[in-house]
Amino acid sequence: MKTTNPMRSIATLALLLLTTIMMAQHKQFTLEDLNFGGSNYRNMTPKQVYYAWWGDELVRTDRDACTQINKKTLQETTLFTLDDVNQVFNDEKAKIARLDYARFPYPSTTLTLLSNGDSHILYDWKAKEVVFRQVGGAGDFDWSESSKACASVRDNQLYVVDAQGQERQLTTDGSREIVYGQSVHRDEFGIYKGTFWSPDGQSLAFYRMDQSMVTDYPQVNNSTRIATEEPDKYPMAGETSHLVTVGVYHLTTGKTLYLKAGDPTDRYFTNIQWSPDSKTLYIFELNRDQTDMQLVSYDATTGDRLSVLYEEHSDRYVEPLTPITFLPWDASKFILQSQKDGYNHLYLMNTKGEQLRQVTKGEWVVLDLVGFNPSRKSAIILSTEASPIQNNLYEVSLSNGRRTLLDQGNGVHGNVWEESGHHDLILSKSGSHIYDNFSTPDIPRQVNLIDVAKRSNKMLFQAEDPWKDYDVPEYSCGIIKAADGVTDLYYRMVKPVGFDPSKRYPTVIYVYGGPHARNVEASWHYMSRGWETYMAQKGYLLFILDNRGSKDRGMAFEQATFRQLGQIEMADQMKGVEYLRSLPYVDSDRIGVHGWSFGGYMTITLMTNHPDVFKVGVAGGPVIDWRWYEVMYGERYMDTPQTNPEGYEKTSLLNQAKNLKGKLQIIQGMNDKTVVPQHCLSFIDACISAGTQPDFFVYPGEPHNMRGHKSTHLHERITQYFEDYLK
Repeated sequence: MKTTNPMRSIATLALLLLTTIMMAQHKQFTLEDLNFGGSNYRNMTPKQVYYAWWGDELVRTDRDACTQINKKTLQETTLFTLDDVNQVFNDEKAKIARLDYARFPYPSTTLTLLSNGDSHILYDWKAKEVVFRQVGGAGDFDWSESSKACASVRDNQLYVVDAQGQERQLTTDGSREIVYGQSVHRDEFGIYKGTFWSPDGQSLAFYRMDQSMVTDYPQVNNSTRIATEEPDKYPMAGETSHLVTVGVYHLTTGKTLYLKAGDPTDRYFTNIQWSPDSKTLYIFELNRDQTDMQLVSYDATTGDRLSVLYEEHSDRYVEPLTPITFLPWDASKFILQSQKDGYNHLYLMNTKGEQLRQVTKGEWVVLDLVGFNPSRKSAIILSTEASPIQNNLYEVSLSNGRRTLLDQGNGVHGNVWEESGHHDLILSKSGSHIYDNFSTPDIPRQVNLIDVAKRSNKMLFQAEDPWKDYDVPEYSCGIIKAADGVTDLYYRMVKPVGFDPSKRYPTVIYVYGGPHARNVEASWHYMSRGWETYMAQKGYLLFILDNRGSKDRGMAFEQATFRQLGQIEMADQMKGVEYLRSLPYVDSDRIGVHGWSFGGYMTITLMTNHPDVFKVGVAGGPVIDWRWYEVMYGERYMDTPQTNPEGYEKTSLLNQAKNLKGKLQIIQGMNDKTVVPQHCLSFIDACISAGTQPDFFVYPGEPHNMRGHKSTHLHERITQYFEDYLK
């Protein structure tokens, strides 16, 4: 008969207990955790905090209270609470739901700008009273802080409500064909809205777009008893485009005039900017080929064309994305941004059109002009000078171009931006301080207070790692050479959870590859998407490469793909495949690829041009033939089908349908107004004719990207396809 050793039993129990604790600490992710449409997604993202500048005073704007931060001690003092605000409202519908987005537009007063969904409200927290309320002043309404007038579009007509509440209807012929006060040129050239208040708030510039001559694309609403047509104006490459003009409404006279810009046919008008004295409008004008750009000034009171201040030409394309920015201490000078030396940089010019100096220079990109420090005669910029995968804050002397790093030197900084994509919200009124919301590969989120003159960084906030109790894969970043053998390309790799270098893993390449995107950067987990972590948890290795043609690497890098989209990108992605095949833990017989939009195009491009390499692919919302893409984007990178027939023929995936060998799933939002369903349906038809067999899944009523919880459903479907055919 055996006797039990009590010490051994205790040790065994302790080991079991420790194992149980360790298992409890390592939870498994679900798509409800990792996908933005998931029910637990908000709890799995790094905690966010909100701030606003009240002149040079920093205010933390929480949901329930606004507190002023002492910049020396970082101690906080409550200014007012949500209860304080709502006590002044008797009507429940008028009450404010949260204070996160409170703004402080008037530094010399104790007023805060609030919104309850249908009103602009100025609340005096010292007097504890509402001093101004304008119903119908929220949402897509454009409000002037100077005059408190509000512009809006309702039932296709443009309206202005002044500070006294008097409403004025500016147009009568608005319709789906005559569009007022909205973004034009299909949101290209940095355009994101269609109304622009003058600095004094007395004049409103606005877009008028006549698209009556543009062909309708026959979108269909399948939710009605009998499906109904909901056509969308969609100017395809090489086809007739719309006509845009710019109007100016003057509050004092009640009159509207239009700028005398001449015939708008085959021209683009973008980056509207007012002069500081509200008398002149400055606009970048481009020809349809997008090879020539002019900065033109107009008299806002007469509409007369005054002068051409600047011209730029490229044999490929120019792409102005940012309005000129006037110096706050000298209204006769402004900053112009241009890639004319190969990289986006700042140029100091005067209103005579003379270039005074190039302010920044180097083989790196100015990402944004954040603002100015007038007392130091300097600009604050965000740039890639430290690394092509970083965004760092610098102060730049406008007299000699000397730059000084302001942040702590690594990571991606300035992660607070307006709808325009600019970051001026982070800079105080005088430019003396910055609140810097940033992350690094190892820091989910941190906010530092930067003193520009002292070059000091004080930590205001650091978020906990929301994934600390979960099994997390290894995220790494590296460099390989492009297909040209010279250019450095950055990649991200996500290794499977519990990675064993002696094993061989199925590998999925996530690809975008197109313009205006960077998928690898030095932010948290190197900018890895939640779906990659989900796949790594299931035993896949993920690989993401930014090929030539992607953004923030300079003109030569971005324009290498001109007139032959997909070809250079494919060659670079195949260098990534070559690298993967050199790794002993990558199973070369189990390589898959997935991408959306341009990435969907790249997915099918890779699968049909290299059918023996890619076993499985999932292409979402894919471009198939650039003849069916819209004018502004399509013609910038491909010219027209009439002038570049060889390029359009070479890049069309209809010609490659016969080469499909692996398992390919195509997914489409059936009401996609960006990459219209004609693309994928035509490819499927070509596959039928060729005898190849793609799979197809549709999301009825959905646009280019799936909304809400449907995105979770989408990513479960994508995952399951790889589980079924790659694993």
